[in-house]
Amino acid sequence: MEQSDLLGYSGALLIRDVQINGKRGDIFIDETGTIAGTGEGIAGKYRGEAEFILDGEGAVAMPGLVNTHTHAAMTLLRGYADDMLLQDWLSQKIWPLEAHLTGPDVYWGTKLACLEMIKSGTTAFNDMYFFMEDAARAVDEAGIRAVLSHGFIDLSLPDKRENECLATEKFVASVKSSGNGRIRAAVGPHAIYTVSPEGLKWCAEFAASENIGIHIHLSETEKEVQDCISQYGKRPSYHLDECGILTPSTVAAHCCWLDEDECTLLGKRNVNVSHNPASNMKLATHRAMPYHWLKSAGVNVCLGTDGCASNNNLDMFEEMKTAALLQKFFWNDPTVLPAPEALAMAGMNGARALKVDTGTLKTGAPADIILISTRTACNTPRHNDTSNLVYACNGASVDTTICNGRVLMLERLVLHEEEILKGSAEAAAQLVRRSQS
Repeated sequence: MEQSDLLGYSGALLIRDVQINGKRGDIFIDETGTIAGTGEGIAGKYRGEAEFILDGEGAVAMPGLVNTHTHAAMTLLRGYADDMLLQDWLSQKIWPLEAHLTGPDVYWGTKLACLEMIKSGTTAFNDMYFFMEDAARAVDEAGIRAVLSHGFIDLSLPDKRENECLATEKFVASVKSSGNGRIRAAVGPHAIYTVSPEGLKWCAEFAASENIGIHIHLSETEKEVQDCISQYGKRPSYHLDECGILTPSTVAAHCCWLDEDECTLLGKRNVNVSHNPASNMKLATHRAMPYHWLKSAGVNVCLGTDGCASNNNLDMFEEMKTAALLQKFFWNDPTVLPAPEALAMAGMNGARALKVDTGTLKTGAPADIILISTRTACNTPRHNDTSNLVYACNGASVDTTICNGRVLMLERLVLHEEEILKGSAEAAAQLVRRSQS
């Protein structure tokens, strides 16, 4: 088998000559897509079992990154509306366009998102949007991992709530019946200002009964906090806690406007918090997520890009750097969120939040592996690999992406890339035309 035949390959694979935690070594992936061994001497031990040998050429090997908050199909809205006030952006541009979305749009938008994530080293993501059966089909074809949730919005209307409950039940049943181990369902109550207390309580109870996660926006803006206090007499975290939403399986996105007591509460409930710095800066939420308080409270803080309508990309390398810089700048402390912690947020912490066994290159873990070229300007010199990965590199430095043992990208090539680019561009153009007719 030639090296060019490796793209799309899934089977016993030996990755030779890579940097693993600063040491030269090899990685063997068995036929089940599991890491069977890593380190020095692995090549000699497993050479006879490998169906294929990939020469890493000294690349840095690390676990695939995990994007813990996005709306993947919003790739179709990339660049559609920028540089606007948040409420104007939503009410005048985003929501009117989303009203014309179809299942095929979400399929192509998610295909494009998966391509972009594969190209930039992300192998798992946490998604909330609409027409999620179509999103699941796109993820299945792409070969990466995802936790998918139907965006539950009832606007305190009983009839709408009933429809959202039915849609959530139907989607969760669909994912579970598919038997695809890379795709799992979660419950997706959008936020406290779009979901009634009754809807939130139903989501919490349903998630517990189905043993699945919860994905929600929390305290993204100051207005959200003020409105919650006016309506319910308490800050958002306490309101969610009363509704049963704060659990160890919950991923709460944004969390810009938490106070210190709320951070303590999230720590007690073992909630996972997804930092989304680029989106929050672009939409001017006026406050950085209080990482130092969350860290002190023992919260598992991970990283997400948000959707491409507000970011405008899905590059988790860029997000790591943005997160570290924002925390240092806003809290006026250059020691806040050092590079090793930013790297953990994008990988190991994200895997923990989504309850997947990736995020590490240890024996027995699923083979979600990326190789970052050291033959690039951003990786030269190599005084400190972690510093380079967080502060110098971006997603274009990723040379190879492997998920569950399958080679999804090799030497920057991805199968069917041109078809995906063409199909998603056509879907985006048709969506805009429908919205304007």
